[in-house]
Amino acid sequence: MDKTPRGLLAAAFAALLLGGCAYQPGPVERLPDDPGALLEQARQQEPERAAISRLEAADILARQGQRTQALAIAAELDDRRLPDDQRLRWAMLLSELGEAEGDPSAVIQAGQLLGEIDLPRDAGLILRERQGKALAEIGEHRAAAESLMRVQSHTDRDVLNETIWASLTRLERSELDAMRDGADELTLGWLTLAGLVRDSGGDVQRLSERLETWRERNVRHPAARRVPSDLAALRELRGQQVQHIAVFLPESGPLASVAEAIRDGMRAHHQATAERNGGVRLTFLDASHGNLDMLYEEARSRGAQVVIGPLDKDQITELENRDQVPLPTLGLNYGHGETNRARGLFQYGLSAEDEARQVARRGREDGHRRSALLIPDNEWGNRVGRAFEREWRRLDGTVTNVVAYNPGGSATESTRRALAGGRPDMLFLLALPSYARQVPPTLEYYDAAGLPIYATSHLFEGRPQPLLDHDLDAVNFLDIPWQIPDAAVGGVEALPYADSYRQLRSDADPSVFRLMAMGVDAYELARRLPQFQLMPDSQLFGATGTLVPAADGRIQRHLPWARFERGVPQPILTIDLFGSDPLGNGGAHLPNGELIEDGRLDAPVD
Repeated sequence: MDKTPRGLLAAAFAALLLGGCAYQPGPVERLPDDPGALLEQARQQEPERAAISRLEAADILARQGQRTQALAIAAELDDRRLPDDQRLRWAMLLSELGEAEGDPSAVIQAGQLLGEIDLPRDAGLILRERQGKALAEIGEHRAAAESLMRVQSHTDRDVLNETIWASLTRLERSELDAMRDGADELTLGWLTLAGLVRDSGGDVQRLSERLETWRERNVRHPAARRVPSDLAALRELRGQQVQHIAVFLPESGPLASVAEAIRDGMRAHHQATAERNGGVRLTFLDASHGNLDMLYEEARSRGAQVVIGPLDKDQITELENRDQVPLPTLGLNYGHGETNRARGLFQYGLSAEDEARQVARRGREDGHRRSALLIPDNEWGNRVGRAFEREWRRLDGTVTNVVAYNPGGSATESTRRALAGGRPDMLFLLALPSYARQVPPTLEYYDAAGLPIYATSHLFEGRPQPLLDHDLDAVNFLDIPWQIPDAAVGGVEALPYADSYRQLRSDADPSVFRLMAMGVDAYELARRLPQFQLMPDSQLFGATGTLVPAADGRIQRHLPWARFERGVPQPILTIDLFGSDPLGNGGAHLPNGELIEDGRLDAPVD
């Protein structure tokens, strides 16, 4: 049998035509050919007949090329009113339209039919493949990979390799391990391959050798026959292993204490991974007064291949306005420009604006539309508030009120004002712990205890304090994995670089721990700069989040979410897209700035 999508589709629709006689309108009920007449007729019909009329109208519109209108009609009709053969026809039409029109939610809606009725084999495979690709589009990567691997196990189609691999590389170690339970041979092969990459630690030569060994042992696996493109590209990186890193950090001046914490994290991780890193050298150069060109000249003369730093925002801005940098560089802040123009320059930092944008996305994903903002009345608060507001409005959210509060004052009046601007269905909170703890009790006082609160990492000091933080119960916030190991990955053992975590955590001041984690990730990112330049879709599961370079080289962090319960951060389950388990994969799954202000080292650096 033809196993191509076209062959599967033809077979599926042949089955539909053969099985489509379950309901045939009689002479009096013959359906008109005009979609407008069908829709008008549906308004007068019983629900079961109306659903068939609407499906027929959607099908005619789709064949006439009016796909947007057809998609809207198919998505809105109640498929439960259709007989099973017509439900299959509906699901195939809706998933095809959703895929063509770039609407993954419609494809997922159609995919709910899987498991509800008996489907012809080929139609079921088509529907499951479309569903898997749609799940990948919305970031549900575990469900996407499982769905597509299930299709591949029945078809052996290696054309699915790229999408499967893209989803697997975005999963945490704990999720990959959980997928091994009851997995078939094909899935185990994929998971082993993903593990090889995850354990490589940036050692390209070692990874290439282990990849070849895996292919020899799994010659019949689809990924052995057709290696995912980013893995195939590793051959070009042989001989480009990073062995010497120059670090530009200030030893004096206003950023010296920040630089010291980053430097401590970097050094500790370098020592902890000495056996794995293959003898990488670190050379620290004082960036307090030196001009950047002189620093690069010194780095070159010492044999450095890549650079970490500088930290100063103005120096980063100077670099990002160049055409290129002398050596591949990981700046430890973000420049003032809208984009980074310099070839070879990457930018990475603990950006509060990044967190605000993620809060906006999470709020909309959770179904909220109207948000109030409670932000500090200073430049930092204004900047982070703007980042949230822009992303929120981009996602069609409405801002009911923006309240800028005095960080040294009481939260009573500012919280009341946040409620007075309209009827928000969520509150975005940017606050340090002492202020944040006042907000939930104040909401309760104003009869708004049920208003969901979404916050950045700044409200959590980094260590469990149930007696102090119990007032934050039910508050949702995001933070780096190293600060919330139980909520982020299920415990310390599953953390990225757990040995370095234990060493640094044992005697670190919580106020600088995030910066130490930043130093760890800066070290790991620097070792991968050649890989990022060659494979822009690469990412790093790090101490400060999942780190992904944007098209202009700015590293974007994706952070795990937690919710306070009894004063302690706990994990948040992902949204159940289906209400059950339509994939047949065993149920629902777990998910998986800036730097000195207001007395904290994780407030902004400018």
